[in-house]
Amino acid sequence: MSQSNTKQEPRSFLDCYAKILVVVAVLCGATSGNFGALISAPASVTGFWRLLIALPFFAVPIFAKEESRKKLFAVSKKNLLLAFLLGAFLFGNFFTWYTAVKSTNVASAAVLASFHPLIVIFITVFIYHKKVSWKSIAAIVVALGGGALIMCSDLSAFTQGGQTSGNLLVFAAGLCMGVYFAFGGKVRQEVDGSISVLLIFTSCWICFTLSNLIPGTPLLGYPMTDYLYMICLAFICQIGSHAVWNLCMGHVSSLYVSTWETADPVFATLLAILMVKQIPSTTEVIGCVIVVAALLLYNKSEREAEQTHV
Repeated sequence: MSQSNTKQEPRSFLDCYAKILVVVAVLCGATSGNFGALISAPASVTGFWRLLIALPFFAVPIFAKEESRKKLFAVSKKNLLLAFLLGAFLFGNFFTWYTAVKSTNVASAAVLASFHPLIVIFITVFIYHKKVSWKSIAAIVVALGGGALIMCSDLSAFTQGGQTSGNLLVFAAGLCMGVYFAFGGKVRQEVDGSISVLLIFTSCWICFTLSNLIPGTPLLGYPMTDYLYMICLAFICQIGSHAVWNLCMGHVSSLYVSTWETADPVFATLLAILMVKQIPSTTEVIGCVIVVAALLLYNKSEREAEQTHV
């Protein structure tokens, strides 16, 4: 018997653990709304410092290596433009999100923002012309239903004037995030992960810089605790969450990332108990359980789809 000379290439760390890292990233990202609610500075200032603190951790490793610099300067104009557009959508998400959490319940805000998988499904089916299994769609709908249950636990607050405007802003945040996830996977497939992260985050920071310069919003003079929370946002949310999402998008589907991000209300509700002293009601707990069960169903559907294509 002749032995095959074909050698299978070793799988990278991200190939093996991307799906687990996505879950960790969601947990890190769930702290965002709670930190945002604790910060008194405007949303534009919060986003500016969050990006400015995090950017060197992505820029230095790339510019320190000649090979990485060559890859950066070799990015096509199309992907460069798309990366900067994604940065603008990420800015839209951050700006509306941090503005909203100052005037609405953190758990309800997290639920409303997590409706972005519907945007991803629409783009996946009607623009990318890819098939999505009915099991995956059903799991997403159930997860969103559980999220809606969390929101409905406080309908009286949802309909109040101040919170209504906050919740509308959260809807806008979810829309921006849906577009970001759907097209982010496309960029990640053609551009090296660390480079795409740097381009997108740089674009987002430029948008925040302009949003402060044009109206003349001061960047300093806020309480010291605000800056401590902004540092936490940079390391926990920007690096530990959004950067990990972008790196994982080349190894898992954008729909997988987006759907797991639906678990954000569960983590956000639990963290709100510790960080902003918001105790969840029985209805909110039931909603969290439904979301987790739906995500487990979605993971099962994903595995079955992968085995079918092997």
